[in-house]
Amino acid sequence: MSADFVARLAGMIAFSILGVYWGTYLGRMANPTPGAQVFTVEQYAFTIGLVGALAGLILTPYFTTRPIKDLQSWMSRMSSKSLFASLVGLTVGLIIAALLAFPISLLPSPFGQVLPFVGVVLLCYLGVTVFSVRQDDLFSMFQGVTRVGAAPAAPADTTERPESRTILLDTSVIIDGRIADIARTGFLPGSLLIPHFVLNELQYIADSADSLRRQRGRRGMEVLATLQREPGIPVRITDTDVEGVRDVDDKLVILARQMHCPILTNDFNLNRIAELQGVTILNINDLANAVKSVLLPGEMLYVRVIQEGKESNQGVGYLEDGTMVVIENGREFIDHEVNVLVTKVLQTAAGRMIFARPERD
Repeated sequence: MSADFVARLAGMIAFSILGVYWGTYLGRMANPTPGAQVFTVEQYAFTIGLVGALAGLILTPYFTTRPIKDLQSWMSRMSSKSLFASLVGLTVGLIIAALLAFPISLLPSPFGQVLPFVGVVLLCYLGVTVFSVRQDDLFSMFQGVTRVGAAPAAPADTTERPESRTILLDTSVIIDGRIADIARTGFLPGSLLIPHFVLNELQYIADSADSLRRQRGRRGMEVLATLQREPGIPVRITDTDVEGVRDVDDKLVILARQMHCPILTNDFNLNRIAELQGVTILNINDLANAVKSVLLPGEMLYVRVIQEGKESNQGVGYLEDGTMVVIENGREFIDHEVNVLVTKVLQTAAGRMIFARPERD
């Protein structure tokens, strides 16, 4: 039985009782001398009581359970840092308002009766607003005081700070599969957080009628299972959702802004959208490009030519990390391994591309 249903029943009963009492009162006022041409008191009570029951059945959730659900949803979307800063600001505002209430109450009427209440509302609002806006400075000050008060434990504290970092995972990076190997190496300090709406999208892909999408979704499920089995990789799943937004990428960006945490992805579009909104992105493709071997013009490579290039008489080969090597006059070496001399290295959005020519040239 849902809370809305219980609230509707309680509201229907309460409003019907109030309607009966009100109808009885109105009936007695409108019918001081009962006659055949007017409604009786009982008819007034029954009619208005029925209207009250209908109003209670329809309107009760809008001022009982619905506001509570909206408040819970709003509180769940707030980060713990923002919530703590707001509570501190509210407390400071109440303390200042209490100190000013007595001298303000000594003002002549009506200011002495009105201004204390106005001061409480205004100071509480200013306290919550100021402390929420400057929450980062507030926590930085607390951390500085903690370090000064516990100077000998500073080295241990600095080693533990990265462990509290939270990283949101996108669906694409789970399906990609490389996240398990990267997390296992320890290059991702902190816990990996997977929202429930990301799991729903992953399940939707795994249940797709398209065989390729179904395989990708199932591989993502296997990657998650692998991450959860690793003892050194903290993986958490949260039910926190973003109300009023349907797109998964938009939900991730909003959640990352609320929690002040980065998003781990390899989705180009999500990367651009998040950067425009000031959200930190950890792109696996950027990491893969960064760890590729650095080659300079004039160095030698040993590569196997596997296909023709776009230009005349070109050959194309690949290094072990997937870097494309375009070989001038390399068409005749297709299906052969050859020593080549690097002539140019080009970095593109798709990755690194190397231009070379055979050693004998």
